[in-house]
Amino acid sequence: MELLLVLTIAVSLSMDAFSLSLAYGTLGIPRKQIYLLSIIVGVFHFFMPIIGMNIGGAILNFFKINPNLIVCVVLSLIGIQMIYESFKQQEELKVMKTIELFLFAFAVSLDSFSVGLTLTSISENYLFSALIFAICSSFFTFIGLLLGNKIKKSVGKISTIFGGIVLIIIGLVYVM
Repeated sequence: MELLLVLTIAVSLSMDAFSLSLAYGTLGIPRKQIYLLSIIVGVFHFFMPIIGMNIGGAILNFFKINPNLIVCVVLSLIGIQMIYESFKQQEELKVMKTIELFLFAFAVSLDSFSVGLTLTSISENYLFSALIFAICSSFFTFIGLLLGNKIKKSVGKISTIFGGIVLIIIGLVYVM
């Protein structure tokens, strides 16, 4: 029963990574970066619940900031950048900067941090749970980026604009 709960949470945590990857994949990023971003997202989804479990409560009490606000700002900035990039006349693949990779991974793994606050009540084996979170999020990120690339090839520039708008909307929904 515990494994089913952990898997359900892992898939739920991975859904935002999937949807954002689908939108970000419309930028047409190279396959090498698809692999790299998928791995980075997985690593973040491994460590964020552990950090949340260990120090999350203290951080949130000290800073008194809604983590959803951070997600909103990061996703909105990425969305605005995507829309801006769509108006540039370029046909080559979009190579993401290292900071973009880490900001993306951070944004989609903040919910894992929140889950980490209650991780010990979910499972006694928190490392195994974090590993399941990492595997699921890497997989869903990879699939989302691949599908986003396919959509870009068939729909073109409008898919990048739409993807940017979706990211901004998702960011705003996080705040509400």
